[in-house]
Amino acid sequence: MPLLTAAVLAAFVGYAGAWYFELVEGNFALLLFLATVVTGLYWIAERLWYLPRRRRAAAELEARATQRGAHFDAQGVAADHRDVESAKQRVLAQPWWLDWTAGLFPVIIAVFVLRSFLFEPFKIPSGSMIPTLLVGDLILVNKFTYGLRLPVLNTRLTEGTKPQRGDVMVFRYPPKPSLDYIKRVVGVPGDEVAYLNKKLTINGQPVEAKRLPDYFDPEQMRYFQHYQEKLGNKTHNLLNDDQRPAFIPGVEDFAFRQNCRYSVEGVVCKVPEGHYFMMGDNRDNSLDSRYWGFVPDKNIVGRAFLIWMNFGNLGRIGSFE
Repeated sequence: MPLLTAAVLAAFVGYAGAWYFELVEGNFALLLFLATVVTGLYWIAERLWYLPRRRRAAAELEARATQRGAHFDAQGVAADHRDVESAKQRVLAQPWWLDWTAGLFPVIIAVFVLRSFLFEPFKIPSGSMIPTLLVGDLILVNKFTYGLRLPVLNTRLTEGTKPQRGDVMVFRYPPKPSLDYIKRVVGVPGDEVAYLNKKLTINGQPVEAKRLPDYFDPEQMRYFQHYQEKLGNKTHNLLNDDQRPAFIPGVEDFAFRQNCRYSVEGVVCKVPEGHYFMMGDNRDNSLDSRYWGFVPDKNIVGRAFLIWMNFGNLGRIGSFE
């Protein structure tokens, strides 16, 4: 077993290393699931087989020491007072290969349950959600609001509530489901979403947008048009770049592409059943549903709701819309 365990641990370390150096495309959910299963099997084996064996060996050791002491006493010879207790502790101690598997199982399964069914952390890698979320924000995503899902497979277990317009949602990027994206829900099933000349209309009703003082982006060292928009009952801020045209270049072929009409003014899309239309708050710097299409329900990961850390700006910590 020590050799087998060493091989298993080496495989996990090798996979993590190859992922870190971008030699393979990693899947943390799958890695965590496998770690839970493997350490769980070792934990069961420890409880049902290895620990009872060590306890029996310790009991036999103690019985032999007691018998030897009684024999010496009968002969009138002083007993050999060896440290039986320390010998028992050495017999009962977990070997390294169980310490690194069964010993880690309680921690790993706690992380697995927390991450799979309650809350999952993410780091914002790009500026597509500025000004709501900045590069480097560490956020938490609620995994149960939209219904519990099986880890790895992402199959829905419970219904939960449906995503609402204005929600900030994490989902699996439709062209490449191994990647997680974060955008705002703009259109729900059945909506007709129009984004023409940088004005958003849903089901023929213009979305309320109030002009705010221009937003200064320190990364680009320039100002952007700044608006406050209300989607459903949620209010949030967004940016527009007046130097970018309304035309949407580089549109991909995607499922239900026929539901969208593109022009020099922008796009009009009818959201199909079981799908959502997503847009970034940094409207002219966001690769979103205007380019690659609708997000199917099966790709939903959860609702983002909290910035729990930003090491460059602690004032960012808190909830957001």
